[in-house]
Amino acid sequence: MTPRPPYETLLFDLDGTLIDSVALIFASYNHTLQVHRGEQRSDAYWLTKLGTPLREQLGEFSDDPLEVEAMATTYREHNHGLHDELVRPYDGVVDLLLELAGRGHALGLVTSKSRKGAQKGLVLAGLQDSFRTLICVEDVEQHKPHPAPVLAALERLEVTARAAIYIGDSPHDLRSGRAAGTATAAVAWGPFARADLEACEPDHWLEQPSDLLALI
Repeated sequence: MTPRPPYETLLFDLDGTLIDSVALIFASYNHTLQVHRGEQRSDAYWLTKLGTPLREQLGEFSDDPLEVEAMATTYREHNHGLHDELVRPYDGVVDLLLELAGRGHALGLVTSKSRKGAQKGLVLAGLQDSFRTLICVEDVEQHKPHPAPVLAALERLEVTARAAIYIGDSPHDLRSGRAAGTATAAVAWGPFARADLEACEPDHWLEQPSDLLALI
């Protein structure tokens, strides 16, 4: 059975959920593709990939592991160089997370980013001390929409899925949480169209960050 509120354990995605980094991500992909392939793709193309691991996405353009790694280096250099200039937390997110942490809720971050990239975003938002655990791309072999990242967070927090909810902006997030047995919440302020998220049948909708308080 799907868990029901109130929820004790709150798991969050990062990009598109807590921080507005989507424009930087798309620009970094196009910069990488321009450098290595002399081409670019539309935002709609990159949106379908958002939330999956970097090398998995770049692997669609090359079968050579060394070239994929070179592309990943190009991406990271561009992304990290412009990160603090272009990335911002969504309105209301910082206040929400600080309040939740202050109340003693078990908070976890589940992202397909590298640990270095995730920590960069958290430091920028002032949320680096808000989470009891971070599950990043290095921590699991299988990634969203597979349940492995969410299950890893639950294991580290020593909690069951029954009292947990995973909050995210993408279909990958919602499918991962559902497969792991948690409740799911879709955020309305991310880059995905509502219809894309409705197809995943989230248990809850968050029109603004403070809506989460009603579930706990």
